[in-house]
Amino acid sequence: MAKSDITETSAGKNSPTTATADPDNSSEQSHGLRKNLTNRHIQLIALGGAIGTGLFYGSSESISLAGPSVLLAYLIGGVIIFLVVRALGEMSVEDPKAGAFSYYASEYWSKRAGFVSGWNYWFNYILVSMVELSVVGQFVNYWFPQIPQWITACVFLVGITAANLLGVKMFGEFEFWFAIIKVVAVIAMIVAGVVVVAMAVPGVGGAVASFSNLFSDGGFFPNGIMTHVAAGKGASGGQWTGFLMALVVVMFSFGGVELIGVTAGETADPKHTIPKATNDIIWRILVFYIGALGVIMAVVPWAHIGQPDANGTVISPFVQIFDSIGVKSAATILNFVCLTAVVSVYNSGLYSNSRMLYSLAEQGNAPRALSKLSKNGVPYVGVLASAAITAVAVVVVFLWPAFAFNYLMAIAMTAAIINWVMIMITQLKFRARRKASGNTEKLDFPLPLHRITPWITIVFLLAVVVLMCFSPGYLPAVIIGPIWLAILLGAYQITQVRKKKKQQ
Repeated sequence: MAKSDITETSAGKNSPTTATADPDNSSEQSHGLRKNLTNRHIQLIALGGAIGTGLFYGSSESISLAGPSVLLAYLIGGVIIFLVVRALGEMSVEDPKAGAFSYYASEYWSKRAGFVSGWNYWFNYILVSMVELSVVGQFVNYWFPQIPQWITACVFLVGITAANLLGVKMFGEFEFWFAIIKVVAVIAMIVAGVVVVAMAVPGVGGAVASFSNLFSDGGFFPNGIMTHVAAGKGASGGQWTGFLMALVVVMFSFGGVELIGVTAGETADPKHTIPKATNDIIWRILVFYIGALGVIMAVVPWAHIGQPDANGTVISPFVQIFDSIGVKSAATILNFVCLTAVVSVYNSGLYSNSRMLYSLAEQGNAPRALSKLSKNGVPYVGVLASAAITAVAVVVVFLWPAFAFNYLMAIAMTAAIINWVMIMITQLKFRARRKASGNTEKLDFPLPLHRITPWITIVFLLAVVVLMCFSPGYLPAVIIGPIWLAILLGAYQITQVRKKKKQQ
C-alpha cells in the first residue's frame, strides 16, 4: 500500500476515544441490528468454529505428512491463530461492530484497506460455503443414495437461508446445537480412545493401543522437519513431507475462528463474552485437536491412518476408534456429525457474509441497498445476495469441478492468509491511531506483548506462504494470490472512479 493509502480516512470518522465512549449507541444498534447473541451462543459459536470436517477427515493428511509431530504443528498453529483472534478481540471489545475487521481496516487504516478486507473475506466464505454445499449430498446419499446431490444442496441452501432471515437469535440457536453435536462426538471419541488404551486392545497392524505408539514408529518426527521424497522408479519429481509441510495443512484447518469478531456487533455483552470466548481458544485447540489426535495415534499407529481398508475404502480415524471398541454404527454416527458440520459452515458463512456486506455498505464500499434491514434487524438484502451467489458457485462445482477445486479454492486459501495478515496490520494501525490522538486509557482486552506479537504473526504467516510453494496442492494459491489481490485493488479503483463521475 502507498503511504497516501495508509493515511487515508473517510469523512466523519470517530476517533478511538469517541468510538468507545458508548458502545451500546453504536451505529448497528441505532439502525436496528439486534444484540441478541448471548454468552452461551458466543461460546459455542467459537467452539464450533474450531471443529469441522477438517478434523474428522482432513486430519489424515496432516498426520501422513508429519506423523506424531503434527501435535506440535497444531500447538504452534493454534498459538498463531490465538494471536490473530486476540488482535481482533482487542478492537472488537473496544469498538464492537458488525463486519469487524473490515470496519476496523476502513476506520484505522484506509477506505481501500476496508474494501479489500471485506470483499476478500466475503468471497472467501462464498467459496468455502460452495464446497460445503456441494458435498452435503454425499453425506445424505449415505442413507438415501437415490436422492440427487443437487437437490440436497438446494434444500439445505433454502432452509439455512430461511433460518438466517428469521433473526440473529435463530442463527445463534442453530450454531449452538450444531456445535453441541460436534463437541459431544469429539469428547466421546477421546473417552473411547482412552478406554481402548487403558485396556491395551490390539489395534490396526497388530500394534497394541498405547501412547508409546507416538514414539515407537520412527520417533516423534518420523518424516523429519522437512524432507524431499523422490518419486518412484521411472517417475519424475517427488514431494516434500515432514513437520513444516504439515504446518500448511494445519493453518487452514483453523479457518473460521475469526467469526468471534464478526459476532461482536450483535452480542449482548461484548466486553464480557468476546474476551472469554477468545481466551478459551487455546484450551479448545489443546482438547479438540491435540488431545483428539493424540488419542487417535495412540490407538491407530500413525502410519496406518488414512490407509484404505480391505475393500479399498479410506476410513476416518474417528471411525477406526469406535470400530475398535465394537461400535459398529460408527460410520453412521460420524456421517451424521459431518453432515451437521458442513451445514454449520454454510450457516456461519451466510451469517458472516451478510454482516460483512452490511458493514461494507455502511463504509460506502458496497451498494447502499446491502445495508437494508428487516423488521427483526436482519440485513436481508445481504443474506439473499450471498445465498444467490453461493448457489451460482455450487452450480459451477457441479458443472466444472476441476475448475472449482483447482482455482476457486486456491483463491479461498489465499484469502484466508490475506485476512489474517490484514487483521494484524489493522491492529498496529489501531494502536498507532490511539497513540497519535493522545489516548492513554488502558484497553479492556489488550493483545499480549502487542509490540512484538503482530510482527511475529505476520512473519509466520508469510513463512507459511513460502512453504506452500513446495506443495503441488497449495502452489496454485501462491500463484493466484497476487492476481486476486490485484483484482480487489482494481475493483476499488473502479468504484472510486464511478463515485467521482456521479459527483460531477
